[in-house]
Amino acid sequence: MFVPIGGETVLRSENIIGIFDTDSATVSKHSRALLNTAEKQKKVRTVSLTELPRSFLLVKEKNEIVLYLSPVSASTLIRRIQ
Repeated sequence: MFVPIGGETVLRSENIIGIFDTDSATVSKHSRALLNTAEKQKKVRTVSLTELPRSFLLVKEKNEIVLYLSPVSASTLIRRIQ
């Protein structure tokens, strides 16, 4: 099953490892460290340059983990998968 995550980006649901709300996740030092590490390793994909990210997804692509910043809320993305 394919899941639209914003813009023209669509991901396979079986490749999605986790979906996180940016507001609540960035409070944790562990989540901030994850975001910083992904950015340093050039593994962050921004779905929309015009809208603020409301969620981020951890996705397995070609045997590595990539972080997608999405303008769609985490609750909406979870509903789309269900």
